[in-house]
Amino acid sequence: MDLEKDNKKGITIVAHILVWFVLFTLPYFLSIGADFNLQRTLKCSTIPLICYTIIFYTNYFVLIDRLWFKNQRIYYVVINLLMIAFFFFFIFEIKQLYFQPTVVRINKPPLRLFVYIDMISMLIPILFSIGLKTYERWALSEDIHRLSINEKLISELQHLKYQLQPHFFFNSLNNIYSLIDRYPDKAKEVVHSLGKLMRYLLYETTAERVPLAKEIDFMKKYIELMQLRTSNNTIIHASFPSVDLSMQVPPLLFISLIENAFKHGVAATQESEIGITMTLDEQHILFVTKNIYLPKDTTDKSGSGIGLLNLKKRLELIYPKGYILKSEIIDSTYVSTLQLNYKDQVS
Repeated sequence: MDLEKDNKKGITIVAHILVWFVLFTLPYFLSIGADFNLQRTLKCSTIPLICYTIIFYTNYFVLIDRLWFKNQRIYYVVINLLMIAFFFFFIFEIKQLYFQPTVVRINKPPLRLFVYIDMISMLIPILFSIGLKTYERWALSEDIHRLSINEKLISELQHLKYQLQPHFFFNSLNNIYSLIDRYPDKAKEVVHSLGKLMRYLLYETTAERVPLAKEIDFMKKYIELMQLRTSNNTIIHASFPSVDLSMQVPPLLFISLIENAFKHGVAATQESEIGITMTLDEQHILFVTKNIYLPKDTTDKSGSGIGLLNLKKRLELIYPKGYILKSEIIDSTYVSTLQLNYKDQVS
């Protein structure tokens, strides 16, 4: 953010220098030729431009911030009128003292016309400085607004991520509890595997982005953990692509769908089948889970839905227009699909 601010400041300074350089040198370039007259060019352009520069920067650096934006506009107008009057008479005296006309014109334009032209000319740098300063003030407020939105987004994402970690841990503890009495040896193995998963949750997922390869490794470990818990009646098919370490995604986006597949797609008394696949193309990640559809009993209070609700909120924040999340029942199979446009994520 500081680097971006320094770059904008540097660009602004260079722009100011270039504009004034062009304004000061252009009359000389335009006057080069047979009728070039240095005295006339100095009188008609350089000296007034010096005055305009002083008026512009007096307003830009001092008067606008201290008076115009603080609603002391009467003082602002009075000071500028005094400044215009001073420079008008200053330019008039300079022209009279040092730039006497070499040719006397019989039919000269009335003096009042020159007064009006000079007065209007001096209003231009004042109006321009107000417009430029107003735009800069608006741009600054937009930057502050955008920064506050980003900070709010980061805060909300952190909250959702921290909410997901205990949810995952609570579900895993339930799995261990169900194994302790029936399969104590399995329960010990599950605790060991859970330790590896929690290490990733606590130390690897604090960043905004993690390598997709690490997320895949985490999901594979979780599937292995769930295989220890499920019976031989459950068949698990899992397919993940080989990915480059440079490809990054927000952490813990896919695990909720896997959790749901195991929580709601494993039957105690019949064969169950769970399918988990991830595929990639140049722009999209497609993640699909499939499990048998087991209608939930109305008295069953298991599953608070925190995981899926959390996932939807995070997707809205990170991929506002770059994701598709849907669940449907196809031939007694519950299918959940998550498609991400990973090049369209909010940074």
